[in-house]
Amino acid sequence: MAKNPFGKSRPQNQPYAIYESAGGQGWTWHVCKTYKAPESESKDHYARWFVWAKSPHTFGSFEGGDTYARDVWSLGRLVACTPEWLEAHGSKSHWQEGTIERLA
Repeated sequence: MAKNPFGKSRPQNQPYAIYESAGGQGWTWHVCKTYKAPESESKDHYARWFVWAKSPHTFGSFEGGDTYARDVWSLGRLVACTPEWLEAHGSKSHWQEGTIERLA
């Protein structure tokens, strides 16, 4: 079984990745923990991530909680991530070369 490199919780201001909704819908997800290794997530329709999310419904502030990885992949665009995240999840994300901010 593969080790999960994103299984340790991070604070909101130091996420593994940041996704934003396309089309100016106002959603932002800071991915701060995953519960499964990246290889297992692609096989699990119900794979969850712990995120800090901001939306029009949160009135400009972030709220923490679990969400399905598939929802972030389908609704969001990868805008910033660690090099490890890009290696593990880049192919599943809507992104263009050179447009992703690098996170520590």
